[in-house]
Order: sequence, then C-alpha cells, then structure tokens
Amino acid sequence: MKEIVLDTETTGLSVKDGHRIVEIGCIELENLIPTKNNFHQYLNPERKVSEKAFEVHGYSDEFLSKKKKFLDIVDDFLNFIHNKKLIIHNAEFDLSHLNNELRILGKKPINNEIVDTLVLARNKYPGSSSSLDALCKRYRIDNSKRKLHTALIDCDLLAKVYINLIDQKEPTLNFTSRDEKLKEENYNKDSYFKKIVEITSKELNDHKVYLKNNFKKNYFS
Repeated sequence: MKEIVLDTETTGLSVKDGHRIVEIGCIELENLIPTKNNFHQYLNPERKVSEKAFEVHGYSDEFLSKKKKFLDIVDDFLNFIHNKKLIIHNAEFDLSHLNNELRILGKKPINNEIVDTLVLARNKYPGSSSSLDALCKRYRIDNSKRKLHTALIDCDLLAKVYINLIDQKEPTLNFTSRDEKLKEENYNKDSYFKKIVEITSKELNDHKVYLKNNFKKNYFS
C-alpha cells in the first residue's frame, strides 16, 4: 500500500488573512518503507512572508520570488498524490492551505483519505505534548537536523513518528546482530564439549622423576 507523508510551509497561519504556501514536501511510503520517490517544491507565494513565519522556516521574500508559482506545479502535485493516503501532522492546517491554492485556480479540493498524526498522538497520549519535536523525543528519533521547519525534513521525521504511532517497528535489515547471535549460539553449543585425555602410567612416572630432579622439596620420595 502506498502512502504519502506530506508537509507544507506558508507565509502565515490563516488563509483568511491571505496567506499562501511557500513549500510543499512529500515522501512516498510503500508498506511503510520510503520508496525514494519524493515531491518537493519551493513556491513563490506572490505576497510577503510574515515575520513569525520567517522565524519558523527562514525563507525570505527574495529567495521565494525566484521560485515557481503553485499554478506551475499543481498538476504534478495532484498526480503525485492521486489515490494515495495522505499522512499529515495537523492536517487541518495543511489542507486548508492546499485547498485554498486549488480554489484560487478553480480546482476541486483534495478528497484523499487522510491520517492526521496529531489526532493519533492526542488519542494515544492524552494530556501530553503532541508536537513533532515532542513525539521525536518520545520515540528517540534524532531530530537534530531540524534547526528550522522545512517540509522534507519534517516529512522524514513524521514518517518515523507515524510508524511508531501505529505500533509498527521501523523496517530494518540488521544482518550484523543476526550473525553475532548465531556466533554466540554456536559458541555456547561447542564450548563445553572439550575432549578429556587420560595420562598413562609412564607419563605419571616421568612427571614424578621431573619433580624429584627439579625441586628441593619433593613429596614423592
């Protein structure tokens, strides 16, 4: 089953204030494993970035002014997410902005199946912080690269959080630990099967002679 982990960055919080999308990031999962098929675009929002939003993602008006507009990438984006479940943290926020962009272009709103990891986290850990950073800390996911909020980094972290939220272990192929385990098992099987060799009477007499000739005190005389 293919799923899309999705995140956006914007010029501000609310579409009611005219805020627009400045970045879209998507990571495709197949059976919970990243396929390396990603979608990523910076966007010219055709308006200024608010100070608070700039503090969050760091994208300046000058940087964004040289990027494509949503109109230029909308078809590629819709094709990428077509018929796939969307995994979003605080889906209400991202969907309101995406559907606003689609509405401006006269297109239909997104109707994909949605999994909101914020809702999953609040149901699973009521009363605890459900931010992406808090969930990374809970699941011991390294988020040290998250200096600012950027769509692809957040998608990568969210994919790992999502796997933990639905009680699935991250898929890995740990051949080293498997080989070490087999080595230990083989050692335990073999280590107590050493052959016992009995000495002959001649070897015992030779040993007594050696002790008598080489030690002042000898207890065999």
